[in-house]
Amino acid sequence: MSRRNRVSEAVIRRLPKYYRYLKDMEKSGVERISSRELSDKMGLTASQIRQDFNCFGGFGQQGYGYNVSELCNEIKKILGLHKNYNVVIAGAGNLGQALANYVGFEREGFYIKAIFDVNPRLIGMSIRGIQILDIDHMKDFIVNNNIHIGIVCVPKDKAQEVTDQMIECGIKSIWNFAPIDVETPADVAVENVHLSDTLYTLVYKMNEI
Repeated sequence: MSRRNRVSEAVIRRLPKYYRYLKDMEKSGVERISSRELSDKMGLTASQIRQDFNCFGGFGQQGYGYNVSELCNEIKKILGLHKNYNVVIAGAGNLGQALANYVGFEREGFYIKAIFDVNPRLIGMSIRGIQILDIDHMKDFIVNNNIHIGIVCVPKDKAQEVTDQMIECGIKSIWNFAPIDVETPADVAVENVHLSDTLYTLVYKMNEI
């Protein structure tokens, strides 16, 4: 049984938050922290934090707490962020260009190798040195450039087709920003990101205050 099957989705989704908070603490010079102190910062219970970490063997020492740098590195490895990943983007519209312009991806080991689009006015342009290519060349590019992650920023009616093409070429992770949930085989990871969902949640909370 893989670790993915043994660890709950809720724990997996908390890992990036742990990593983000610990990175900030490490940059601030914090050397160690207890589960209680971490719970105060993150809005989780100390018990929940200990349970989450125990899913991966536990990292603290009783009476000492957690070494921030070591814990940050351990979570980095659990998330797979100690490796580098080659990425392509399908869709060079506003969102695709914004993602290509975000330099933070490279700092975490995600390297965008190309962007693909159908618009002849965009094909041939570059964003931070990343070339926009005709989407007809996407499949060959993926096969020949060891691409790990495909980002989908195309219109709703093309999202599944583009996703299927990426998967056919061997991509095992899809980050989908189209306003529809795309389907993938069991051996392909997918994150369907609906930007409006968090906005709707925010408006609900605003109106409940």
